[in-house]
Amino acid sequence: MKGASREESFWRTRSEARTPKTRMTRAYLGLGSNQGDRVALLNAALERLEASGRVRVTKRSSLYETAPVGLTEQPRFVNLAAEVETDLDPLDLLELVLAAERDLGRVRTKRWGPRTVDIDILMYDDVQVDTPVLAIPHPEMTRRRFVLEPLLEVAPDAALPDGRRLASFLPEVRDQDVQKVSSA
Repeated sequence: MKGASREESFWRTRSEARTPKTRMTRAYLGLGSNQGDRVALLNAALERLEASGRVRVTKRSSLYETAPVGLTEQPRFVNLAAEVETDLDPLDLLELVLAAERDLGRVRTKRWGPRTVDIDILMYDDVQVDTPVLAIPHPEMTRRRFVLEPLLEVAPDAALPDGRRLASFLPEVRDQDVQKVSSA
């Protein structure tokens, strides 16, 4: 739309065009690392997000060791999911997440390649976003056990904006290599 703001052009929600900045919104993040001290990097990523003063981690899952997806000739990942509260809108949250990844040494060289840390916005309240830089809900999460298991640990009743429960997708991915390695 000519003359439309970024939000007017790209936001779709069931109830409102944009989450007001004054309201804390619940979002879910998926984090993974397969380089260096994987657990320390995941902890540092959550600490950086909280240090911004704009994100508060309210729950975090256990750690899961997982096989890489896409580019399989690389080290195994450690993954977790986190429930957060934020006053940032999804695009601003994406900017904060990308900054945390860069601060922790993430360099994007090849798709699905090794990474010090990867932080995905899985869900943001009941908001749906479809832009060239961000898609919420995360378009691959229902096909990835390493996302579903930790996410369902922190949000057992989580559902997509269309009402489908995430737990209903888990039987389809049970054959994927995911092992719980520590409790939350």
